[in-house]
Amino acid sequence: MYSTLRYAPIALTQILHNTYLFKRVIPISIVFEIQHMTNHNFSITIRAAERVDSPRILELVRELAIYEEAEDEVVVDPEHFTESGFGPNPVWWAYVAEAGGEIVAVALYYIRFSTWEGQKMYLEDIIVTEAWRGKGIGNMLMEQLIVTAKERGFVGMNWQVLNWNKPAIEFYKKFEAEFDYEWVNCYKNFY
Repeated sequence: MYSTLRYAPIALTQILHNTYLFKRVIPISIVFEIQHMTNHNFSITIRAAERVDSPRILELVRELAIYEEAEDEVVVDPEHFTESGFGPNPVWWAYVAEAGGEIVAVALYYIRFSTWEGQKMYLEDIIVTEAWRGKGIGNMLMEQLIVTAKERGFVGMNWQVLNWNKPAIEFYKKFEAEFDYEWVNCYKNFY
């Protein structure tokens, strides 16, 4: 589907972050207008996630888990999830995409530290609900993440993608992502 993308004027430097305590300063929303060949117009608003968005973000996480055939692996307690992102010491941050007042996508990230390179943004998930895929919303979120990472002085971004998820791999290639096939993921759970 062909679409044209127009950015509403906004000073992206107004997206503020306190880089020591990571307290939330809600940025001015960024409005993207998309016009499709069908002549249907709709606006997408990209904004910093707020506490009230937490249940919907978790729904999107579950939707991703279903797509990945791992629904039973989402075991995070909703209260823990919310406090981890919106409590006094948040460990994750997110942007949401809204259409008609409904959250249709999320990009959730946290800070990773490399002893060789310094602070990097770690993209945990970028999720667009199925009905809204293919409309450029993932691109908008990824572009916002890149702007935020640069503004916060991060030296780069890292993320993972499942090797069978061809649409996601192709999506990341558009952003000139480098793929590292040398490292093996390791983890140990405590639950």
